[in-house]
Amino acid sequence: MLTSHEAVSWYLDGVRTHVSLAGPPVVAVRVEDDGDALYVAANEAERLAAEELLADDAARIVTVPWWTPPAVAAAAAGGAIEEAAVAASLRAARASLLPRERERYRALGREAAEAMTDAAGSLSPATSEHGAAAALAAALVERGIEPLVVLVAGRSRLVHRHPLPTEAPLGDRAMLVACGRRHGLIANLTRWVGESGGDDERILAVEAAFLAASRPGEKLSDVFAAGCAGYGAQGFAMDEWTRHHQGGPTGYAGRDPRATAETDDVIASHQAFAWNPSAPGAKVEDTVIVGDDGVEVLTTDPRWPAVAHAGLLRPTALAFS
Repeated sequence: MLTSHEAVSWYLDGVRTHVSLAGPPVVAVRVEDDGDALYVAANEAERLAAEELLADDAARIVTVPWWTPPAVAAAAAGGAIEEAAVAASLRAARASLLPRERERYRALGREAAEAMTDAAGSLSPATSEHGAAAALAAALVERGIEPLVVLVAGRSRLVHRHPLPTEAPLGDRAMLVACGRRHGLIANLTRWVGESGGDDERILAVEAAFLAASRPGEKLSDVFAAGCAGYGAQGFAMDEWTRHHQGGPTGYAGRDPRATAETDDVIASHQAFAWNPSAPGAKVEDTVIVGDDGVEVLTTDPRWPAVAHAGLLRPTALAFS
């Protein structure tokens, strides 16, 4: 029984599973040997059938009264294995992106990066964090990308790793973060505007340690250890990695899963990652696909300034216009 946004959207070929971004999916799927059943809230069924679902899937809809959560109705049929019981197996099943998924992801990454460039190019040191967030969210939505996360920190708030926007002005240096979803896939990226930071190059070297270790067949816990060791190697505090999560695999979830020292998932070929090493006033993050022949960065826009680092073009700060 599939009940999470990431599992349902993946299984149903990238459908939008939400109405409220903060709410549960409006569809649950019972995956049966003799045919699937899609439990859908009755007030959403017509729209999903007309605009989201493949024809074969639409023909398998079981409507549910709006007051009954689809997951509850699906479970009431009895005999289903709950998604949580096979979470690791489901992650492994969706880890290697199919060719059509990769094409969707490339388009999403490119357009998310373009949205970031367009928004950042409209900012000035006097712009408020709320104003910057509004510009970024609007640029994403204009491209059919759902803004799941929009973070902004101006100079006065760079100490915060997850800075929800405020009315504070950006000042001479600011960080913009976006996580945007389309066709179920999520693009994650971080950019800096204004002045360059003193640790920008060193944090790129830490990211390079994560990326160099991210190879098909490797355990995620080993990659995590190799990346975290990069902090000390670059002169940061050895325990800097403990002050913020480091990212990990991505795709149909923002992190699928978030990497830790205990995460023993094995990396698959054509798997998406978004590592985000950070230190006070420094952070880097892009969405990439790891293949047998190396790393492909998806969230790129040639208009954004970049520097060659460890064989990849990596973003630098965009000066205010």
